Amino acid sequence: MTNRHAIAGRLDELAAAMAALTWSLESDEHEPDLFDTICAEAVRAVPGADMASIAAIQDGVPDTAACTDKRALDIDRGQYAAGEGPCLHAAATGETVRLSIHAAADVWPAFAASAEAVAVGSYLAAPLHVDDQLTGALNLFGFDDHGFQEVDAQLLAVYTTIVASGLRTRHRYQQARTRADQLEEAMNSRAVIEQAKGMLMLIHRIGPDEAMQRLIAESQHTNTKLREVAKAFVKHAAGPE
Repeated sequence: MTNRHAIAGRLDELAAAMAALTWSLESDEHEPDLFDTICAEAVRAVPGADMASIAAIQDGVPDTAACTDKRALDIDRGQYAAGEGPCLHAAATGETVRLSIHAAADVWPAFAASAEAVAVGSYLAAPLHVDDQLTGALNLFGFDDHGFQEVDAQLLAVYTTIVASGLRTRHRYQQARTRADQLEEAMNSRAVIEQAKGMLMLIHRIGPDEAMQRLIAESQHTNTKLREVAKAFVKHAAGPE
């Protein structure tokens, strides 16, 4: 296979991985399922990758959000315990790390030992920064001692850029949806409270301030939210359906 055909094949795999990722971003409700897809498609997109993991750092504490193999998780945890390693370096510096495990022994001996213990020979980590809530690295592990190629690092960089963009958009949508739900709940609460006030004013021939005070007093006396007090009053005053 010529170099041009090899690159074309890699781009085809990347395109297929991105199509699967896009579908997952749009359909997976739970983020852990989405992270699993991100890892699986990263292995698919980059030749020589046999395992993948996502290291997520929150409040300075790293944790593995997803992985395709428990051996990848064990290597990640070894880096967390040591407080150093290529995954943490990529996350902290924003640099992609590409190396053979043999070459890593001088820089990160504990990492190299844990990787060699499970027959991992190559490692590739790309920084993954989504927002203030999610930053870390996407890590690839290869069993062969090829150290990955520069084009592999470039493919992973493109992949993580699109992943970060997709996750960022997803988080913004979720935040907007939460705000919309909260606004709707506030409007519904206000509507039922105003309805209860109106009924109290009509039944007892009192003003709006006194009607509101009666609702507040009942809320405090029963330790019940004002909206629930108003809702119960409206239901009671309306009589049986």
